[in-house]
Amino acid sequence: MTQSAHFVAADLGASSGRLMVGSWDGRKFSLDELHRFPNSGVAIGGSLHWDVSGIWAEIQRGLMLYRERFQDPPAAIGVDAWGVDFALLDATGELLGNPYHYRDSRTDGIPELVFQQIDPRQLFQSTGVQTMQINTIFQLYSMVRSADPKLKAAETLLMIPDLFHYFLCGERVVENTEATTTQMYSPNKGWAREVLETLEIPTRILPDVVRPGTQLAPVQTGVLRDTGFNRSFPVVAVASHDTASAVAAIPGMDEDSVFISSGTWSLMGVELREPITSDQAYSLGFTNEGGADGSILLIKNLTGLWLLQECQRQWSREGRHYTWSEISSMAATAPAFACVLDVDASDFRAPENMHYAIAEYCHRTMQPNPETIGVVARGCFESLALKYRSVLESLEAVTARRLDTIRIVGGGCLNKLLCQMTADACNRTVVSGPVEASAFGNVMLQAIATGHLSNIGAGRAAIAASIQCVSYFPQKTDVWDDAYARMEHTQTHA
Repeated sequence: MTQSAHFVAADLGASSGRLMVGSWDGRKFSLDELHRFPNSGVAIGGSLHWDVSGIWAEIQRGLMLYRERFQDPPAAIGVDAWGVDFALLDATGELLGNPYHYRDSRTDGIPELVFQQIDPRQLFQSTGVQTMQINTIFQLYSMVRSADPKLKAAETLLMIPDLFHYFLCGERVVENTEATTTQMYSPNKGWAREVLETLEIPTRILPDVVRPGTQLAPVQTGVLRDTGFNRSFPVVAVASHDTASAVAAIPGMDEDSVFISSGTWSLMGVELREPITSDQAYSLGFTNEGGADGSILLIKNLTGLWLLQECQRQWSREGRHYTWSEISSMAATAPAFACVLDVDASDFRAPENMHYAIAEYCHRTMQPNPETIGVVARGCFESLALKYRSVLESLEAVTARRLDTIRIVGGGCLNKLLCQMTADACNRTVVSGPVEASAFGNVMLQAIATGHLSNIGAGRAAIAASIQCVSYFPQKTDVWDDAYARMEHTQTHA
């Protein structure tokens, strides 16, 4: 089936959400924004929650804007979002309070309590997921420890995108890529019930898990009435974790490629057919998450553009307002390797003044004070490129593969300076694009589910025809070897 169609992607992030319309003309896609809205945690009674009712109202608003623009209903709708957070429903299907935000303090100290009962290495072996205190398993165990009455009353757990699929069509299922973020799911096997029973987390609340691209029930009558549609359309459980959607949309992704989803954080990894839970993968901090076509994404989470974003915020507070283009221009003309940073150092997690934190780090590691904006910006870009090289080497060691091409998606792929530095630091070809990777992956999975595309390979080819990717080739790689040795020395003595 190749006829034209429109798909609605609800692409939800932790700071903003948007509804996009993906238009398919039989050969390629175009993406247009229907509606964008802010999204953040809401503090209530000392706890941090998500305002899912507010998000739902915004999704409905986006659907009404679609109806105003197009004559017929869309071919489908799907939701992708962040991982680990969840909602609980009671036996009647009612929401048991606003879901907690992953930054809520209720999980402070919880991993240590879990590891009194379960060996952390065993947990990684069972689930393939590295420990982070925000993970679903620790959120639920905090409820067990506090005897939270909502957990006792719960009938069903739904991850955040699955909750909005439920609001749309009434089906209570969890999509596979989201399930793999929980640290409660064994890839390709199912919920890790033995682990959960050890922790007294009720397994009765766990619904069936469906594959990415599963067509669910049509949009419910009440939703159609509230948004003004005269007939229904399918809801598709896309690759609902936004990382999985983004990787699904990368043209040319193959076994010789590394992906980087580049933004505030960078997620760097490869596609595999089976998880890797070796001691080496565990010690190097890799995690296994579900991919769009039943694949496994072996991923390392690392700090991305956070340092420079926070510097930009600080400079603005001081009355120095610079665009990203201006910052990149100053970085391009600044001296090379004036400061080399470990971007994942604890110094940079949440300082009040990031520029000052970088200066203090340089002082502590016996490097010159980075006084100018250009030096700070260039140091952030160069250090991130060097971190990518470190992760690349680890990926090649863990997978026993030679990885020839680095494919960058997300907002960071627009930064030409960073892309070229990554090519130089890693001595690999870098291909950038698409920027709107998660939305592209979302609409592509809908197109497969509704028969407009045959499979992921055809979908990636269609996205390749829809966008302009840019290639960067290594230059002057020898100077980066010296800088890399300096970074390793700095990390050792930081």
